[in-house]
Amino acid sequence: MTISQKPVVGKSQPVETIAETIPNGPGGAAILAAGIGCATIGILALAGDASKAINGLLNFYNPTGALSGVTTVAIIVWLVAWFILSRRWATKTVAMSRVNIAAFGLLLVGVLLTFPPFMDFLQGK
Repeated sequence: MTISQKPVVGKSQPVETIAETIPNGPGGAAILAAGIGCATIGILALAGDASKAINGLLNFYNPTGALSGVTTVAIIVWLVAWFILSRRWATKTVAMSRVNIAAFGLLLVGVLLTFPPFMDFLQGK
Protein backbone atom coordinates (compact mmCIF):
# COMPACT_ATOMS: atom_id res chain seq x y z
CA MET A 1 0.00 0.00 0.00
CA THR A 2 1.44 3.34 -0.96
CA ILE A 3 1.03 6.55 0.97
CA SER A 4 -1.69 7.86 -1.34
CA GLN A 5 -3.82 4.74 -0.98
CA LYS A 6 -6.30 4.52 1.85
CA PRO A 7 -7.15 1.22 3.44
CA VAL A 8 -10.51 -0.19 2.42
CA VAL A 9 -12.55 -1.53 5.28
CA GLY A 10 -13.39 -5.19 4.85
CA LYS A 11 -10.58 -5.96 2.43
CA SER A 12 -7.43 -7.66 3.62
CA GLN A 13 -4.24 -5.82 2.95
CA PRO A 14 -0.95 -7.58 2.25
CA VAL A 15 1.13 -7.73 5.36
CA GLU A 16 4.85 -7.87 5.04
CA THR A 17 6.38 -10.16 7.59
CA ILE A 18 9.97 -10.04 8.49
CA ALA A 19 11.18 -13.44 9.55
CA GLU A 20 13.42 -12.87 12.51
CA THR A 21 15.70 -15.70 13.38
CA ILE A 22 17.22 -15.98 16.78
CA PRO A 23 20.83 -17.15 16.53
CA ASN A 24 21.37 -20.57 18.07
CA GLY A 25 25.15 -20.15 18.27
CA PRO A 26 25.32 -19.54 22.04
CA GLY A 27 23.26 -22.66 22.71
CA GLY A 28 25.38 -24.69 20.32
CA ALA A 29 28.49 -23.35 22.03
CA ALA A 30 27.24 -24.56 25.41
CA ILE A 31 26.43 -28.02 24.06
CA LEU A 32 29.76 -28.45 22.26
CA ALA A 33 31.73 -27.10 25.21
CA ALA A 34 30.05 -29.67 27.47
CA GLY A 35 31.18 -32.42 25.10
CA ILE A 36 34.72 -31.00 25.10
CA GLY A 37 34.73 -30.99 28.91
CA CYS A 38 33.54 -34.61 29.04
CA ALA A 39 36.23 -35.74 26.61
CA THR A 40 38.83 -33.84 28.63
CA ILE A 41 37.86 -35.75 31.78
CA GLY A 42 38.30 -39.04 29.94
CA ILE A 43 41.60 -38.10 28.32
CA LEU A 44 43.09 -36.80 31.57
CA ALA A 45 41.83 -39.79 33.56
CA LEU A 46 43.48 -42.16 31.09
CA ALA A 47 46.69 -40.12 31.02
CA GLY A 48 46.82 -39.94 34.82
CA ASP A 49 46.27 -43.66 35.13
CA ALA A 50 48.84 -44.53 32.46
CA SER A 51 51.67 -42.20 33.53
CA LYS A 52 53.10 -41.71 37.01
CA ALA A 53 54.44 -38.27 36.01
CA ILE A 54 51.04 -37.03 34.80
CA ASN A 55 49.41 -38.60 37.85
CA GLY A 56 51.74 -36.56 40.03
CA LEU A 57 50.99 -33.37 38.12
CA LEU A 58 47.26 -33.91 38.47
CA ASN A 59 47.43 -34.58 42.23
CA PHE A 60 46.15 -31.23 43.53
CA TYR A 61 44.77 -32.66 46.79
CA ASN A 62 46.27 -35.80 48.35
CA PRO A 63 43.10 -37.43 49.76
CA THR A 64 41.55 -37.57 46.28
CA GLY A 65 44.72 -38.09 44.28
CA ALA A 66 44.83 -37.32 40.58
CA LEU A 67 41.05 -37.06 40.38
CA SER A 68 41.25 -33.59 41.92
CA GLY A 69 43.43 -32.36 39.05
CA VAL A 70 41.48 -34.22 36.39
CA THR A 71 38.21 -32.57 37.35
CA THR A 72 39.73 -29.14 37.99
CA VAL A 73 41.53 -29.03 34.64
CA ALA A 74 38.47 -30.41 32.83
CA ILE A 75 36.26 -27.68 34.33
CA ILE A 76 38.76 -25.03 33.24
CA VAL A 77 38.89 -26.49 29.71
CA TRP A 78 35.08 -26.60 29.59
CA LEU A 79 34.75 -22.96 30.68
CA VAL A 80 37.42 -21.75 28.25
CA ALA A 81 35.86 -23.71 25.37
CA TRP A 82 32.42 -22.33 26.24
CA PHE A 83 33.75 -18.76 26.44
CA ILE A 84 35.61 -18.97 23.10
CA LEU A 85 32.79 -20.73 21.23
CA SER A 86 30.08 -18.45 22.62
CA ARG A 87 32.06 -15.38 21.52
CA ARG A 88 32.67 -16.79 18.04
CA TRP A 89 29.08 -17.99 17.57
CA ALA A 90 27.28 -15.16 19.42
CA THR A 91 25.37 -13.93 16.37
CA LYS A 92 25.55 -17.03 14.18
CA THR A 93 23.13 -19.78 13.41
CA VAL A 94 24.96 -23.10 13.52
CA ALA A 95 23.96 -26.53 12.25
CA MET A 96 22.70 -28.00 15.50
CA SER A 97 22.62 -31.54 14.15
CA ARG A 98 26.38 -31.38 13.53
CA VAL A 99 27.02 -29.75 16.90
CA ASN A 100 24.92 -32.39 18.68
CA ILE A 101 26.65 -35.26 16.87
CA ALA A 102 30.08 -33.84 17.72
CA ALA A 103 29.09 -33.26 21.35
CA PHE A 104 27.64 -36.76 21.66
CA GLY A 105 30.82 -38.24 20.15
CA LEU A 106 32.94 -36.31 22.65
CA LEU A 107 30.66 -37.47 25.48
CA LEU A 108 31.11 -41.05 24.31
CA VAL A 109 34.90 -40.59 24.33
CA GLY A 110 34.70 -39.27 27.88
CA VAL A 111 32.53 -42.14 29.08
CA LEU A 112 34.66 -44.82 27.42
CA LEU A 113 37.92 -43.40 28.73
CA THR A 114 36.61 -43.36 32.30
CA PHE A 115 35.27 -46.94 32.08
CA PRO A 116 37.90 -49.08 33.85
CA PRO A 117 37.75 -52.16 31.58
CA PHE A 118 38.19 -49.98 28.51
CA MET A 119 41.01 -47.98 30.13
CA ASP A 120 42.76 -51.23 31.07
CA PHE A 121 42.32 -52.56 27.53
CA LEU A 122 43.91 -49.41 26.06
CA GLN A 123 46.82 -49.68 28.50
CA GLY A 124 47.33 -53.39 27.84
CA LYS A 125 46.61 -54.44 31.42
